[in-house]
Amino acid sequence: MKKLLAILLFFLILLWIVWPIALTATAGAIATANGCQLNEAQINSCIVNGREMGDTLYTLGVMGWFMLVTIPTGLLALLIFLLALLIVWLVGRRRARRRAMASSDAPQPSPPPEST
Repeated sequence: MKKLLAILLFFLILLWIVWPIALTATAGAIATANGCQLNEAQINSCIVNGREMGDTLYTLGVMGWFMLVTIPTGLLALLIFLLALLIVWLVGRRRARRRAMASSDAPQPSPPPEST
């Protein structure tokens, strides 16, 4: 369960970092595929499958500005997450070593004497 939670948290952090890039790239790809112009200065008309999508593509394109927040905070969260994983791993390793030392220091039961 802990592994699954760690993997989920890792992917959520990556998603936080990447989502503005993905949205902006998607808007650019849709605009390019339909021969439309996309920029941050103004909303340009773009007909996609018979529907006006210029305002939606403009909004998605401007979402790239969120990278100014999501990339630094995501990298900081990733650093904290990796440090926490390192600490958990080191503590677990130390505990396992102590258990191994304790079991090797414990007196071994002597076998019962053989009856002849």
